[in-house]
Amino acid sequence: MTTLIEYMQYPFVRYALVVGVLIALCSSLLGVTLVLKRFSFIGDGLSHVAFGAMALASVLDLTDNLILVLPVTVLCAVLLLRGGQRVRIKGDAAIAMISVGALAFGYLLMNVFSKSSNLSGDVCSTLFGSTSILTLKAKDVYLCIALSVAVMLIFVLFYNRIFAVTFDEAFSRSAGVNAEGYNLLIAVIIACVIVLAMQLVGSLLISALVIFPAMSAMRLFKSFRSVTVCAAVVSVACALIGMVASILAGTPVGSTIVAVDVLAFALCALGGRISGRTA
Repeated sequence: MTTLIEYMQYPFVRYALVVGVLIALCSSLLGVTLVLKRFSFIGDGLSHVAFGAMALASVLDLTDNLILVLPVTVLCAVLLLRGGQRVRIKGDAAIAMISVGALAFGYLLMNVFSKSSNLSGDVCSTLFGSTSILTLKAKDVYLCIALSVAVMLIFVLFYNRIFAVTFDEAFSRSAGVNAEGYNLLIAVIIACVIVLAMQLVGSLLISALVIFPAMSAMRLFKSFRSVTVCAAVVSVACALIGMVASILAGTPVGSTIVAVDVLAFALCALGGRISGRTA
């Protein structure tokens, strides 16, 4: 506890905790919807798209890579979530193709046009989030707070519509709900969360923030509201425990958070089996 209090005196540690909690909360809210829509793997695909866009931004010497990364990721999310029913390549196949292609082209660009003396370190940091969460600046924290508040407000305000589109899109359309519009809204939000989450766990581990809290909550509860609330609590708790453990033990932040998420899922699965509530 003494060591933790000493670390909390440093601004970058406080920044990391704030950003980590907010990203974990937003990821868990959207994670339940994506898991139920059978798009849980989209986080991994979009994270690879963001990696490719970041590589291109570094080649172009952009001072703020969000100018390129965010629009590209949003566009791919829209194509996958909204336009998936209008193309011949659908679902997991489209996600896999975009994911692998973006990751390969991104790494190729970083190698061919490399301007760094430590390319392997840069790639490792981007893929696994080893140091970026601990190098945040005040402006990064303010941006994360603004986007997180926007995500949570949108989710609360349109909760009933998102619920309807998640469970039965065809019925929602027949009932007069603009299903295409809400799919577009979900796509834009998840893209923003993915770009922010890259700073926390890296490109390769983002899916864990989306999938594990939702799956853990589903082991214990059955209703959409209960699962959403439980997923948010589990996600925030795992993020806090993982970051504190990482700071004290000197382990990679992203990997430690994911390890805590896996442990939480195992405990929830055991609890659900004992209580007989597993969905």
